[in-house]
Amino acid sequence: MTRRAIITGAADTAVGEVPGSTCMGLHAEAASLALADAGLKPSDIDGVLCAYSFTEPHLMLASVFCEYFGIQPAYSAAIHAGGATGCVMAMQAAALVEAGVCRHVLVVAGDNRLSGLSRDKAVAALAEVGHPQFERPFGVTIPALYGLVAQAYMHEYGATPEHLAAMAVNSRTHAARNPKAQMRKPITVADVLASRFISEPLRLLDCCLISDGGAAIVVSAADAARDTAKRPVALLGAGQKNTHEHLVAAPSLTEFGCRDSAAQAFGRAGVTAADIDVAEIYDSFTITLLVELESIGFFQKGEAGPAALAGALDLGGRLPCNTHGGLMSYAHSGAAGGLFHVVEAVRQLRGEAEARQVRDAELAFVHGDGGILSAHCSLVLGRQ
Repeated sequence: MTRRAIITGAADTAVGEVPGSTCMGLHAEAASLALADAGLKPSDIDGVLCAYSFTEPHLMLASVFCEYFGIQPAYSAAIHAGGATGCVMAMQAAALVEAGVCRHVLVVAGDNRLSGLSRDKAVAALAEVGHPQFERPFGVTIPALYGLVAQAYMHEYGATPEHLAAMAVNSRTHAARNPKAQMRKPITVADVLASRFISEPLRLLDCCLISDGGAAIVVSAADAARDTAKRPVALLGAGQKNTHEHLVAAPSLTEFGCRDSAAQAFGRAGVTAADIDVAEIYDSFTITLLVELESIGFFQKGEAGPAALAGALDLGGRLPCNTHGGLMSYAHSGAAGGLFHVVEAVRQLRGEAEARQVRDAELAFVHGDGGILSAHCSLVLGRQ
């Protein structure tokens, strides 16, 4: 039986507005912090996985980073899967070490989207998500596409704006306990409902942040635990599913690939959704989190909103979720946004989350999605 990969290092940089930051600088800082966390040297790394950048785009970003960082690993590649990229890179890194191709794989992402990207460039980059023939000519935006999903879900399952708002309030409640979070000022459901519409029914506080920041993890072979500085976290199971790229081609507006990717991850880990102690789930919009909580199997259809209003996603609740503050309140800097969720899961399982710590957390679930609920990747992590 293959010995499962372990996460031996995890770290992120300062987030929010980081003056003077650059894409490669954030990559290098996150990588250095993760290596220090693992007790490893750059020369120990024999595999590197990077993502993509809006501020310093390059066809071979992993090669650019390795050159910048001064390493020459045996294996390097850049992976593009939108918001699912962080989890996909972790899944790929685990496959590399379990196959014996690498011993220590550095997974790193970062971008200075807040300070280094103009509004016009951001809109132009994100507009490319729409289908060139059937969506873009009609002026579609990412919030509009997610707004369509929200309208469909609310029509079919009777969800209310208050149910969506509860997702944002929960994220901010967790972020208030996290001194690194970009947005820490408490908000209420009324505050969310009073914020301006971006794409009905989604309001400003239903949307994720734009941030500078970087994150990195080190994924190592199982027998490398003796060589590293901290208790490792096991990558017990992973799964992936893509059902479409453009929303116009999606088989459903209320059921998505996260159901299948999660089922794969749970099956490979030998656990169920009921066994999970803490979840870190991609939350680009409040509807993203609401739909995924139910499709993954943590709640029945129509239940996640009322449960969130009742405190189910907070510490001490049924499923503490996005304990660092998530994309809506911690930070979102491109591919690093999803990787922040992995870093937080590692910290929870190590007992390093301080005021936001989930008591006796042994199993964590992490999920990333890219595009318009297009690409999905799920991870189950366990305390060693």
